[in-house]
Amino acid sequence: MANTEEMLSERHIRPTAVRILILRKMAELNCAVSQAQLEELLHTVDKSTISRTLAHFVDKHLAHRFAGSDGVTLYALCPPQCHCHDQENPSIGDMHVHFTCDRCGRTFCMRTLPVPVITLPSGFTVSTANYLLRGICAECAAKVSHD
Repeated sequence: MANTEEMLSERHIRPTAVRILILRKMAELNCAVSQAQLEELLHTVDKSTISRTLAHFVDKHLAHRFAGSDGVTLYALCPPQCHCHDQENPSIGDMHVHFTCDRCGRTFCMRTLPVPVITLPSGFTVSTANYLLRGICAECAAKVSHD
């Protein structure tokens, strides 16, 4: 993954200290995160600043948001080639499955698993889809098998 300043620059986001801090934390976690989780991890950063930064990341297509298994909004970083927000030219390949681990609670983007295509009745169109799987992640499964 590119360094944080490059990631911000690629999406035309000015690299402020707080944006770099939030982006680094999200990249370090390597899973989807809620605003509340970031607030807890970055307790020196104002809640409204975290909220505005996440919204800016989504607006600039650096991150996407989706409802987690408990209905809480989660944010995950998008790779540089992602076009999941392109409303003019949506690509079903960029709509992907998410997986929540029942053991550790982390939610992961499964980018290689596209959301299944469903034929809708006449007159209906899809603008976004959220397909969430639940189970045990590979890391937690490995811990269980070693116990």
